[in-house]
Amino acid sequence: MMSEVLLEVKNLKKYFPITKGFMRKKVGEVKAVDDVSLFIKEGETLGIVGESGCGKSTLGRTILRLYEPTEGEITFKGINVLNASKEEMMNLRRQMQVVFQDPYSSLNPRMTVFRIVSEALLEHGIYKKGKELEDYVIDVMEKCGLAKYHMNRYPHEFSGGQRQRIGIARALALKPSFIVADEPVSALDVSIQSQIINLFNDLREDYNISYMFISHDLSVVRYISHRVGVMYLGSMVELADKKDLFDNPKHPYTQALLSAVPKPDPRSKRRRIILEGDIPSPANPPSGCKFHTRCIYAKDICKEQIPEFRNLGGNHFVACHFAK
Repeated sequence: MMSEVLLEVKNLKKYFPITKGFMRKKVGEVKAVDDVSLFIKEGETLGIVGESGCGKSTLGRTILRLYEPTEGEITFKGINVLNASKEEMMNLRRQMQVVFQDPYSSLNPRMTVFRIVSEALLEHGIYKKGKELEDYVIDVMEKCGLAKYHMNRYPHEFSGGQRQRIGIARALALKPSFIVADEPVSALDVSIQSQIINLFNDLREDYNISYMFISHDLSVVRYISHRVGVMYLGSMVELADKKDLFDNPKHPYTQALLSAVPKPDPRSKRRRIILEGDIPSPANPPSGCKFHTRCIYAKDICKEQIPEFRNLGGNHFVACHFAK
């Protein structure tokens, strides 16, 4: 059951420096994540969507402190993640896990499945080598759809879907409260995607895990998420309950994204919104609203003022001057 807020992010920024010359002098910065605020409740799945390069993956990794934030606040179970001591951070690592996009590169090819899944358990001192550890690893593997005889095999001996199950088992082994799933099905065949998505849902129901599910596939996000956030050029432009966002999108960018989703009924009529121009560079974003260079509704105020990320009611947040 969804209840308390598990994770809260306020005004999070992650800028990467641009350097030049032999002395690596800083000449600019890439604003990969720019002033993002959100929250995730216990047992909730928050979907994050947007075009490639909009900052989805950087947001997830910054929340986990795989990247150090430039500015902002991250609170997890009441603990300020950015000010956490070494001991507190070690404990947080157990509770905040990640499943990476590419199952081919995220697993060590020289380690067996048993070593991959058990590595963190030994590192955190949860188990010592022996029968108890082996039994627990087998139990975790079976929950993720892997068999006992897979334990001593290497990643190259598995299909893409099985490798992703290994990655999920590695994350699940520490019994986390929160998992960042960074496009976990984008590298898989469509027939395998549904199995992995259903596995995520089953684990959430069994263990009350909260997810940040990052994807560019709107149909996947619609199926698995409770709420959905839409990112554009490093910023969150819309955040709402799944049904509210898909049925009644408020931001012009969200409307354009949803208009591109294929409809199963060929008789259905829907206006296709074609975005003009290219995505601006995150190293030199437009003034005011970042979307105004491609927005058909843009006015002078859009070029001059950054729109407030405001609540229109019912926790439907939009960063647009004209959204109602």
